[in-house]
Amino acid sequence: MSEDLSLCDFGGIARLFPLPNLVLFPHVIQPLHIFEPRYRQMLADALDDDRLLALALLKPGWEEDYHKRPPIHSVVCLGRIFKEERLIDGRYNLLLHGVCRARIIQELQTAKLYRSARVELLPDIEVVDATVAGSLRERLGQVIDVCFATQVQALGQMRQLLQSQLPIGTLCDILAFALPLAVDFKQQLLEESDSERRTDRLLSHLDLTYPRPSNTTSRKWPPEFSRN
Repeated sequence: MSEDLSLCDFGGIARLFPLPNLVLFPHVIQPLHIFEPRYRQMLADALDDDRLLALALLKPGWEEDYHKRPPIHSVVCLGRIFKEERLIDGRYNLLLHGVCRARIIQELQTAKLYRSARVELLPDIEVVDATVAGSLRERLGQVIDVCFATQVQALGQMRQLLQSQLPIGTLCDILAFALPLAVDFKQQLLEESDSERRTDRLLSHLDLTYPRPSNTTSRKWPPEFSRN
């Protein structure tokens, strides 16, 4: 099937996929492996409907209530299933393409095994000042050269993206997803829909986190499958 990132078919109800260690951003593709019965049901329903899932980050202390309804952060990333593979035992491998930030308004009571919520979409507030956008793009280029100094393939990919016409907010999301940042900081970036503030916050953080290229040697590109 052809990829469709529009949300014209989104009715405001999102299937929630809470995970303890993964934050999805718009514009990126995350491999996922699905094996729990409740999430197999979620996948089957999504594939029969709009192919949309909302990845949500579990709050600290989720371990005690994981199989019930542990607390999750209210800002999630709505993603569309790009490709899927159903295995013979009922498990799934899939690629989920981040589409848009969203905020949970109300969780719903349903007869399903998985959680659902009414959400509102949070479109990006783009950088409109050309001077500010140019400065941020230049700073992104500098930090990319440092963060990916030892990863030739990834560095080349990031430089190509930087030279494209992608908006600053999109570049920020891709970089935040690609780097091994703390999951709570990634969640903070997800919660910021203002592209200028989000990018400035990421750049300030990276100025402190990546003073030397040697800090980037352990990151694999592209990311491996995340397991639920």
